[in-house]
Amino acid sequence: MNGSRDAALSEAFVELADTLVNHYDVVDLLHTLAARCVALTDVDAAGLLLVDATQTLRVASSSSEQVRLLELFEVQHDEGPCLDCYRTRAVVAEEQLAHSDLWPRFRPVALAAGFQSVYAVPMHLRDEVIGSLNLFRTKAGPLDTNQLAVCQALADVATIGILQEKSVREAHLLASQLQAALNGRVVIEQAKGVLAERAGLGMPEAFELLRKYARSRNLLLLDVAEALIAGRLQESDLRA
Repeated sequence: MNGSRDAALSEAFVELADTLVNHYDVVDLLHTLAARCVALTDVDAAGLLLVDATQTLRVASSSSEQVRLLELFEVQHDEGPCLDCYRTRAVVAEEQLAHSDLWPRFRPVALAAGFQSVYAVPMHLRDEVIGSLNLFRTKAGPLDTNQLAVCQALADVATIGILQEKSVREAHLLASQLQAALNGRVVIEQAKGVLAERAGLGMPEAFELLRKYARSRNLLLLDVAEALIAGRLQESDLRA
């Protein structure tokens, strides 16, 4: 690569990193990834498929409407380089699309769109694969290995960002769940004290009475405790 291309590549990595650090927006991140692959390499178009919570691949971003439709075609017909790449976790390359035996339904559609060669690189981190990046070219022949490596590296940066954000989100969710559990425990302890005093029970017996009532009626223990404290539930109700 020449100096200007090296500078542009460095700028692309900085841009992706800034997106992750300063203001995380997965849509903007994926758009940036597709756009930079086209700008920095001998690739004419790019698109991305990401797996959702149900492990179904979805079109996540594309450098053009034409590519978005091609990606949708892949998903709808369960055939194409992006799907193969995701399933095998390996780079997929077809340098002569017109003479290929691969993808009998996808291939003519891609050729009609003007593309003569296609590549796909996995978006993965160690054993976790979240999707794949499709690279389309209007001319046949191999893509320079260094340029393919650039696309893979950009995809890796985006993947790390997405998985990091997922981990942070899940950590926040876990923290809020733990905090809710701790807060709920305080209310339950209060209810145990109220019931023990009213019914002349020990704290373990009071807790078992609350617990059995909640279980027998498929209620949350916290809801039963709050109802007892608020006076909506009496000792006689718990024993009934």
